[in-house]
Amino acid sequence: MNTQFLRTLLHSRGGIAALVLRVPVGLILAAHGSQKLFGWFGGYGLEGTGQWMASIGLEPGQLMALMAGSAEFFGGLALVLGLLTRPAALVVAFAMLVAIFSVHVGNGLFIANNGFEYALSLFVVTLALAIQGAGRFSLDGVLMARFADAGVVPAGPGGL
Repeated sequence: MNTQFLRTLLHSRGGIAALVLRVPVGLILAAHGSQKLFGWFGGYGLEGTGQWMASIGLEPGQLMALMAGSAEFFGGLALVLGLLTRPAALVVAFAMLVAIFSVHVGNGLFIANNGFEYALSLFVVTLALAIQGAGRFSLDGVLMARFADAGVVPAGPGGL
């Protein structure tokens, strides 16, 4: 097993600030993803979202809706739990970039005009989490500690 890969994936020196970012942003993303995938919270579901995505040139629409909804829903849940936070945050950050440049950028900054400020905020938070990791209060932290206890990864300098 590649110990350097595990350390890069799971280790974080973050503390409570990572938790404060992860949980509400993860809940928001999961809620938005559930609108796209399941039609919950007033959303249009996969078919309606797919039709809209196709209408703005994101083809095939239903596949794009599935990818965007899955990134938001499952990525959001992963952020809430702090599980595989770096890859989840990167996937969501990419989805936010797509949203910014395919939907919002032409409308300016402000959300009142369907601008990109909200998607940009989500992009920045998820990018920060991808860089920093989940922090101590996460399932990533629990996994890292278990791997260290089992001797899979060293807990020496720069360790836990």
